[in-house]
Amino acid sequence: MASPSPALVTRLAQDARDLAAAHRLRYEVFVSELGGGGAGVDHQARIERDEFDEVCDHLILVDTRVDPDSESHVVGVYRVLPGERAREFGRFYCDAEYDLGPLRASGRRLVELGRSCVHPDHRGGPAMFLIWNALADYVLSREIEILFGVASFHGTDVEALAEPLSWLHHHHLARPALRARARAFQRMDLMPPEALDRRRVVGKMPGLIRAYLRLGGCVGEGAFVDHEFNTTDVLMMMDTKAMSTRHLDYYARRVGEKG
Repeated sequence: MASPSPALVTRLAQDARDLAAAHRLRYEVFVSELGGGGAGVDHQARIERDEFDEVCDHLILVDTRVDPDSESHVVGVYRVLPGERAREFGRFYCDAEYDLGPLRASGRRLVELGRSCVHPDHRGGPAMFLIWNALADYVLSREIEILFGVASFHGTDVEALAEPLSWLHHHHLARPALRARARAFQRMDLMPPEALDRRRVVGKMPGLIRAYLRLGGCVGEGAFVDHEFNTTDVLMMMDTKAMSTRHLDYYARRVGEKG
């Protein structure tokens, strides 16, 4: 099938220019646009990075019309940390927010996803289609069984997020064997299920969370309020073996936040 945009290509970051451009894009989205902060933010250089960047793969979306030397050729990014590499490093990013003991105890092949963002000029177009399609190739070629990572709601006012958080708790909570729990626990069952209107709730879900749910995703127990990044995080998980044939087909063709 022809690419929906020949000027855009996906690949893993290959050199310092790619990483610098990814860090710059992350600053523009997470810091300038969404008001995030933290120790890894360099306002003078306008980059956002942390200690995990050296051990992760960086799946990038590149605009081939832009000179790589400008460090603005990366217009989309997804950070990927395979489980075996996390073991060597000592931890996942999500360990700071969730007790991942159930995932580790599962004995399944894990990969952590995070720092997903797209340049504003490319939202609503083929960008996420291309990134998720490349992510599917990455995951399926490595026989990954469980994908997980934090997905974020903008802002830290939990009461304002009561509807979508409650919906996730009541309808998409992971089974006990995989139910990682938030460390600084913020309960999500803020409203009873009968008070929730599905159409209204779905409209309040970030697009990334909706995409995970369409693929059969589930959430850990409790939310984590991240004041540094100005987000309220939920742990999203996808068990590829538990997906229906329809979900696997969708994932292989289309799939392909902060973590």
